[in-house]
Amino acid sequence: MTQSRRFRIAAIPGDGVGAEVVAAGRQVLDALAADSGGALEFAWTEFPWGCDHYARTGAMMDDDGLERVRGFDALYFGAVGWPTVPDHVSLWGLRLRLCQNLDQWANVRPVHFLPGVTGPLRAADTEDLDWVVVRENSEGEYGGFGGRNFSGRGPGAEVAVQSAVFTEAGCERIMRFAFDLARTRARRKVSSVTKSNAQQYGMVLWDEVFARVAADYPDVETESVLVDAMAAKFVLRPQDLSVVVASNLHADILSDLGSALAGSLGLAASANLNPERRFPGMFEPVHGSAPDIAGQGVCNPVGAIGSAALMLRHLGLPAEADRVERAVRAACAQGVLTRDVGGTATTKDVTAAVVDHLGD
Repeated sequence: MTQSRRFRIAAIPGDGVGAEVVAAGRQVLDALAADSGGALEFAWTEFPWGCDHYARTGAMMDDDGLERVRGFDALYFGAVGWPTVPDHVSLWGLRLRLCQNLDQWANVRPVHFLPGVTGPLRAADTEDLDWVVVRENSEGEYGGFGGRNFSGRGPGAEVAVQSAVFTEAGCERIMRFAFDLARTRARRKVSSVTKSNAQQYGMVLWDEVFARVAADYPDVETESVLVDAMAAKFVLRPQDLSVVVASNLHADILSDLGSALAGSLGLAASANLNPERRFPGMFEPVHGSAPDIAGQGVCNPVGAIGSAALMLRHLGLPAEADRVERAVRAACAQGVLTRDVGGTATTKDVTAAVVDHLGD
């Protein structure tokens, strides 16, 4: 008899289309478990945190929320943000609070080009493109250091200071993570993104740590590219990319560019990881809450379903992750696409097509 593997997952749909795409991902994972002959089970606990919770309580999540989610095997997150709550309040009150306090310092954002999806990048017509952005997820430009002052001087006199913080330990651990990932890929290459010509302290430290870490990986090809040149490279020479490691802000922007080149931000999956596994990882689509289409049933669930596949891989279920990723590719190749990628299918249509292809 096959022993059942049971995973406790905290579902945090959040705001807007987050509820729709989390429901889609849960449907795919539950179908996978149902087809496992009892070998796999997902036990879901849903936490209703987000902007509605803020409207009711004045907080984006419960005071004891961090303690409550620490015991789960993983967190499955939808989106955060709504027009009634300032974006910095919603982001820092929920997503960043979870990431920073659970020390999810590695953010992995693959860039996949799917069959049936036509994007703006001409190179994708003839090249087999596939790369991954590794984002430092705990410090850098999003460290939260700074403040506002002098408002008492009157209109136009206030000063805001936002400091980017780079530590040797933070740079080194994300770079070693990127190099270790590169060793698992067909092309062993790590591209470091920098801006040390203009940011002479933090980014020079980044460059120095990269050079030191690279010396420990002589089997991995390396390059160091200024962030503006890397943005151009994403468009003009994407076939040169394999693993791109960058700071919090730079990787955030570049990964969105990569997803747009692949066809839509709705396709982009991500994983927020604590590689030491002291805390659970959080898996989420890269897109936002999309208030303009929320509740219409037309949002793209592929990013959330792809994030579920990343979660499966992190939980030690690579074969199951492969099944989900193959099913997504098959559904897209069949032409079951939402309107953001030129189709007419609904969220439910795409989800059903992925479930149908799980057995392929």
